[in-house]
Amino acid sequence: MTDSPTLALGEFAAGLTYDDLPEPVKLALADLLLDWLRVASVGERMEWSGWSRDYVTADGGQGNTGILFSDTTTDAASAAFLNTTYSGSIDADDVHVGSMLHPGCIIFPAAVAVGQQFGFSGSDVLAAVVAGYEAMIRTSLAIQPSHFKRGFQSTATCGGFGAATAVGALLFKDDDGPRRIAETLGLTASFAGGLAQFYQSGSTVKRIHAAWAAQSGVRAGLLARQGFSGPADILEGSAGFAQAYADAVDFSPLFAGLGKDFKLLEVTVKGHASSARVMAAVEGMAALGAEHGFGHSDIEHIRIGVPTVIKGRLTMADPIDIQAAQMSLPFSMAVAAKRAPEAGAGLALTVTDYLDTVDDEEVRDLARRIDCEIDTSMDEQAAGDSVPADITVKLKDGAEHSIYVSAPKGSPSSPFTRDDHVTRFKNELGTRYAENKVDRLLQQLENFSELDNVGTLQEYLG
Repeated sequence: MTDSPTLALGEFAAGLTYDDLPEPVKLALADLLLDWLRVASVGERMEWSGWSRDYVTADGGQGNTGILFSDTTTDAASAAFLNTTYSGSIDADDVHVGSMLHPGCIIFPAAVAVGQQFGFSGSDVLAAVVAGYEAMIRTSLAIQPSHFKRGFQSTATCGGFGAATAVGALLFKDDDGPRRIAETLGLTASFAGGLAQFYQSGSTVKRIHAAWAAQSGVRAGLLARQGFSGPADILEGSAGFAQAYADAVDFSPLFAGLGKDFKLLEVTVKGHASSARVMAAVEGMAALGAEHGFGHSDIEHIRIGVPTVIKGRLTMADPIDIQAAQMSLPFSMAVAAKRAPEAGAGLALTVTDYLDTVDDEEVRDLARRIDCEIDTSMDEQAAGDSVPADITVKLKDGAEHSIYVSAPKGSPSSPFTRDDHVTRFKNELGTRYAENKVDRLLQQLENFSELDNVGTLQEYLG
């Protein structure tokens, strides 16, 4: 194997086929596919998704690539942008905790868009999706956590590498494929951006961070197909991505087990529309409230032990807007405390819960009475596939209740079952389509790898 990280990803992606994939990866892909469309269905209804539709209507090109839940088609890059806005803007999409990013919302739209444009098969698209997951996650692992500490949001910065790898895996299958894919990564690196100032100042820019990365990766692949190239050593070069975007770099996670051990299997499927790093706290809060019968108005004070990585951006008790509220551990716990008596231990926070409570002064008051204390004993686990929470709630009557949640539902150590995924998919898509149409769509998705042309999927999504 080459010692170039960029070329290593090119070699891996160019040579990967669906038949090469281990059975656990194929099974996980099937679940992630359902989850991507489920989340996109929710996200399509958001106000900012309407803004993105208007943008694509005004500025998108002509093409045969479908827009989800519509009979409209457009060019591949515009479709990837819009479909990723749907699936990546409500913070309910799948996440790889260690690399601090959301791969599925970017990689599925990019691969499906190019698959539809050129008539690729379902098995080709799924292999490309896996290549994209691996490239995106492994690239971010090489530069975290200094990348995060410098002020970047890695879904946006590394997302282009995932999309470009997936697109390159489809377009460049000849003997020169590894180099062409590496050059595609070199192109998309020049489009990479995604600053995290929104945590402090608010705004809606994060709603399209993933969308811009998906669009950039698709455009990079199509530009490379026409003859353009970027530096084939863009990740490791002396003026390349790692040098520019991180203070500390270690490429060993990129190489380790590439093609054998799949990082895709470390992905968490979310049960809540919040930061993955606050989900354990949300579930602990809901469990305590359901077990002991108290609500937010009964609480005097909450102490929560958190790993070091939580402190700062995710522990602001007075979020400036809805986006910041979804990222705030204290605010999310306060929302969970308010919802727990009604929803019970099975509470699942939706983006609507945040929309409904962002100006609720009772929720904000409780959030201010939640102390987030560093517990370094959690740091090692938090660097893996989940972030734990250690919660003690003091009630106004003097009673205290505690709980430790090692990992939230949906994480690799506590995964949703296939039946869970199917039920969640049917429940959401059933709000959009008749039952028989949902069943036909589900059948198509369950046989996705057997599709001769993924373009046929659009007739089931229109």
